Amino acid sequence: MKILVAEPLAKSGLEILRAHHEVDEKIGLSPEELAAIIGEYDALLVRSQVKVTADILAHATRLVVIGRAGVGVDNVDLEAATKAGIVVVNAPTGNTVSAAEQTIALMLALARKTAAADASMRRGEWKRSTYTGVELRGRTLGIIGLGKIGQAVADRAAGLEMNVIGYDPFVTAEQAALHGVTLVELDAIIEQSDVITVHVPLNKATRDIVGAEQIARMKPGVMLVNVARGGVYNEAAVAQALTDGKLAGAAFDVYDPEPPVDSPILKAPNTVLTPHLGALTAEAQLRVAEEACEQVIDVLAGRSARYAVNAPLLTPETARAITPYIPLTVILGRIAAQYFRHAVKTLTVEVAGDLADHDASQLTAAALRGILENATTERVNLINAAFLAKNRGITVNESKNSDTGAFASLVTLTIEGDTGKVVVAGTIANGEPRLVRIDDNWLDVAPTPLMFVTRHQDKPGTMGRIGLMLGEADVNISAMHLARTAPREDALMLLAVDDEIPDTVATAIRNHPAVLDVWVIRAATDR
Repeated sequence: MKILVAEPLAKSGLEILRAHHEVDEKIGLSPEELAAIIGEYDALLVRSQVKVTADILAHATRLVVIGRAGVGVDNVDLEAATKAGIVVVNAPTGNTVSAAEQTIALMLALARKTAAADASMRRGEWKRSTYTGVELRGRTLGIIGLGKIGQAVADRAAGLEMNVIGYDPFVTAEQAALHGVTLVELDAIIEQSDVITVHVPLNKATRDIVGAEQIARMKPGVMLVNVARGGVYNEAAVAQALTDGKLAGAAFDVYDPEPPVDSPILKAPNTVLTPHLGALTAEAQLRVAEEACEQVIDVLAGRSARYAVNAPLLTPETARAITPYIPLTVILGRIAAQYFRHAVKTLTVEVAGDLADHDASQLTAAALRGILENATTERVNLINAAFLAKNRGITVNESKNSDTGAFASLVTLTIEGDTGKVVVAGTIANGEPRLVRIDDNWLDVAPTPLMFVTRHQDKPGTMGRIGLMLGEADVNISAMHLARTAPREDALMLLAVDDEIPDTVATAIRNHPAVLDVWVIRAATDR
């Protein structure tokens, strides 16, 4: 496959990519140039400067995965990527230490007025008293966002003997306490902190999370630090508070936009400003490049990515349990849709047995993929299946059941529409997918790429006549399975065939007096 690297990447990351695929490095492309060539590539690697917009993604007809060598994905249009079925991965752990150390460095630089003192020295001055600083020991550090970087900052602040409080609606008090953090509400961070640092992604909820209203409620002399994303602080409000003397200082490593050509923070007093250096250490650049590139290789190989931003994150235990059932569930979706033949209005996915102990969201996506593949010209995969189903008005339900009868685990799909419903079920046996149910008929069949299914009256000679008609058409049968609800009632026959069945032959079989219906089902898996 072909991979485009659109921003500078560490050599070790490039080596990972080149060990598997063809790699083109094209740095400094304009948006128009990127849009013109992106259709040639299966994967794209970026850092923070290249903007992967919906317009560019509209040209990305082959793109399977976008790798972001860094923490955030602000420069990638996630909604457009998800609609297109493109996996977006990032490297959330690679620069944790570097960003945390940069945060601590900026805090210390503010407290001790390091940058201003350095500039004074270079002017030939010796004004010691002018640059009297403050100690951080005993002061209260407020951390907004207790993800990996926020936690790492807290760990290091403990070494400075600071009192650390934190706000994060997705973290428990017990988790925060493991890092020496007392969990509080956002208002308490604003009103009690001597130093505030923010470590959250930029979105509608976090933009201007610290603005004029929050600054007005702060104690006099608070210091602010931003090594997260430009836009989480309102730069104009911060600059005004610095000018008014409300704030003691502000240290910014990130800005909105970048570079901050006209930002008022550039002219504000008592600042320490750095050009987005949070992840720029030799060690971090290696780690984020390797982490992103390894995931790109995994996705291109059909494996799950550890940090897919637009796909559910699974624990290693859940991934091990669920992964073998994903191709099975895609097959079940294909069989169900082709057997049903009509528009699907409702899908119910039931996982039973050992699977019921795990997150089944990827199995639901796999079922939708199988159902929708032949119903749309759009590419359908585990990333965009739910989005496409919603757009088509399909209601999706999930259920779990501990009882599986004779099976260790069982996946059952029920699809319903205006014409009725169909139920199919399957399991994994000896590492291979098995189809075990169609409606009320219980089976034990290894799905094959091409199957011929008949529902017919259970009368002597019917099966033989169907086999004869296929043989006369030179259609080879490789396997057969028969299921029935009772003797002399309706029977279901599944034939694995090696050859395409001509329409005239399928019609002739359907017209046989004992045959009630026939289906040609393509259940080929991508495995």
